[in-house]
Amino acid sequence: MISKDIHENKDRTTMLFNNSSDLVLFEFKTLSDRRILIGYINGLIDKNSLNEFLIKPIIQSSTFPQDIKETVFISEVMEVTSMQEMIRPMTDGYVVLFIEGTEVSYLFNLSHWDKREIEQPDSEQAIKGPKEGFIEDIGVNKALIRRKIKNRNLIFEDYFLGVQTNTKISLVYINGIVKQPILEEVRRRINKIEIDGIIDVRYIEEYIEDAPNSLINTIGYTEKPDVLAAKILEGRIGILCDGTPSILTLPNLFIENIQTAEDYYLKPQYATFLRILRVISVFISIFLVGIFIALETFHQEMIPTKLLISMASQREGVPFASFLEALLMIMFFELIKESGLRLPKDVGSAVSVVSALILGQAAVDAGLVSPIMIIVVAISGICEFVVPTLREVIIIYRLISLLLGGLFGLYGIACGISILVAHFASLRSFGVPYLYPIAPYDKEGIKDFIIRFPIEKLDFRPRNIANRKARKRNERHE
Repeated sequence: MISKDIHENKDRTTMLFNNSSDLVLFEFKTLSDRRILIGYINGLIDKNSLNEFLIKPIIQSSTFPQDIKETVFISEVMEVTSMQEMIRPMTDGYVVLFIEGTEVSYLFNLSHWDKREIEQPDSEQAIKGPKEGFIEDIGVNKALIRRKIKNRNLIFEDYFLGVQTNTKISLVYINGIVKQPILEEVRRRINKIEIDGIIDVRYIEEYIEDAPNSLINTIGYTEKPDVLAAKILEGRIGILCDGTPSILTLPNLFIENIQTAEDYYLKPQYATFLRILRVISVFISIFLVGIFIALETFHQEMIPTKLLISMASQREGVPFASFLEALLMIMFFELIKESGLRLPKDVGSAVSVVSALILGQAAVDAGLVSPIMIIVVAISGICEFVVPTLREVIIIYRLISLLLGGLFGLYGIACGISILVAHFASLRSFGVPYLYPIAPYDKEGIKDFIIRFPIEKLDFRPRNIANRKARKRNERHE
């Protein structure tokens, strides 16, 4: 309970925050000779607003505290009667006010801290379309979504996760379009999370995904408001987390890895061409090295004679078997990527260039690897960058396909493809088949699969995602 004694409240507030150095407690008197205590966390509030709209009106008012709402010019005011109720608001940037002789305290929202400017995210570059991206502040991110979808049915549901961090997260969806069983399942999984702290939204992903032991992500993510808005309009749910610019989207389908926001800002024919190119790139990046090793090791008769002779001459003097040579090149390629990512941007790009050009050429001149092997691994690596959302899957499955090709030839590759497709078909994302709209087949959903139909032809939302009554687009849903 709040005490009538201002000094007792001061001591108890200090104890609640364990005498932390960033806790500020300021005591003063009003014109009516009432003692006032104000407390806040340094760095989380706007001090100019504190002085102008809270302290100054209180000191100058002779009637305070009879009518606090007419004295203080701050819209967000909360009245609390317990010390425990103050903790979370104060860590969110609220200022607490104690009045001598009363057993009630007031909380005023004066939150303010430095934020990163809204800019285009590095992970989702676009030539056409909106360039703005989410930032680490959940309040700003909500506003960015609200600017895209000016609809009273756009709903935000707030939760606080993390025993120690009390991190705010929000579900966002459109009431009337979202499928209720999916929404209820998301709520159930969110409420079951028990964790010490949430630092990034990926912490939540590991708790709620359908297949945690699979390499395939059944939950998508984005850093662009226009992408999230488009997914919400199809009936999906977004999960925002305070402190990170990444937003989870669910359910997530395989085809979403092939689609980009820019596809809908380009001509349908060109967007379709790009999607086909991405599908081919995924296949090449995973299976090219494995197929090459299988052909060179077990199926030389399938290689054209002139090419086979050229390959044989290039391998003359190479001390490693083809399988080991490819494995070493792939690992070297991964080391180049990691060094380029972890080092400062300017240094990282220089290291990548030096490693790729100088060391690669030196390895060929020294006879450690063959030129054609460098070409094959390089093509596989370049195709990997075309679909960055599948990077983790591609890297691991490339190694598996290399192992299958080196041990069992093309038969092993064929078995690997069959198992991979069967695994994809068995996955579900919050009850939605991962390979939708191919399995199960949906003639309306197929219009936005590999081939991108004109937007005017996309009359229906995805059948397995959107609410059945809201599947038809361009209708009002009250």
